[in-house]
Amino acid sequence: MKAQKPVSAGRADLTHQEDLAIGVMNLISLEEHLAMTSAKTNKQEYVHVLGAVRKLRVKLLRKLVTNTEGELWCISKHLLAGTMRLMEVATKYVESDPGAAHDFEKSAFDLYSLFWLLQTPDKEKKESQKTQESDVVAKEEVK
Repeated sequence: MKAQKPVSAGRADLTHQEDLAIGVMNLISLEEHLAMTSAKTNKQEYVHVLGAVRKLRVKLLRKLVTNTEGELWCISKHLLAGTMRLMEVATKYVESDPGAAHDFEKSAFDLYSLFWLLQTPDKEKKESQKTQESDVVAKEEVK
C-alpha cells in the first residue's frame, strides 16, 4: 500500500472525506433497505435499527456537509443517495450491457461531483473563478 502524502495545513484530506462519503452513501442505502424490510415484514424491530443507522448517518454527514444554506443539507443527502443508487444499478449491467453500466457510472460520478461542488466554500469558489478569469485574460492578451 502506497503511503499518502501529508496534507498541507488547513486543507482537508480529500481521500478520507471521499471514504467517509462512500460510507454515508452506504448508510443511506441501508436506511432505505431497512424501511422497505419493515414495511414488507410488518416488523417494528427494523424501524428501531433504522433509527440507530439514521442517527449515525446524520452524525457522519455533518462531517461532510459544510454548506447548510437553504435546503443544501437535504440536497447533499439526496445527491449521495442518488450516487449510491446509480452505482448499484451500474453493477447490475456490468455483464449484460457494459455500455449501460458505464453510462450509469458516469451519471453517478456526475452526481457525486455536484455533491462536492456544493461543499466547496464560497471563498474557494471565488478564488477558483478569479484564477480561471485571469487565465482567460492572459490568453486573450497573447492573441
